[in-house]
Amino acid sequence: METVWLTGAEWLAVLRIGLGLWWLESWRHKDKKGWFERGTGIAWAADVAGKHKWPLVKTGFETVVQPRPKVMAYIVVYAELALGLGLVVGFLTPIALVGGLLLNLLYLVLMIHDWAEQGQNAMMALISFVALFAMSWQTWSLDSAIGLF
Repeated sequence: METVWLTGAEWLAVLRIGLGLWWLESWRHKDKKGWFERGTGIAWAADVAGKHKWPLVKTGFETVVQPRPKVMAYIVVYAELALGLGLVVGFLTPIALVGGLLLNLLYLVLMIHDWAEQGQNAMMALISFVALFAMSWQTWSLDSAIGLF
């Protein structure tokens, strides 16, 4: 594969790192006090799920998330941090890519009516898919340095 400036593997690493920075920005801009102390993030998601056009989304939310809002707030917020860090440094990269892909698909389903949100989640899911199947952890990653994967 011929490319300008970097090799194909290095461009894939750039893509992986950029995705990680995107997750870190998602984590950074969250109002953690609101999410953890006031429950704003889960309350917002509950409102979205309650009005969702697919009954399965409302039922799933009421079954999995609503009974444990504080735990789920921590899971969502710190999953975004872990995904970002894992992708930027390339540690447990395939796991981070699969986790990010699943989280983006979950966000995509929850926000099916919001086209602005859909674009971001669709692009992040696409990048995760490409980075996963192109094995983007082969260059500039801790995984590569220590011989994982």
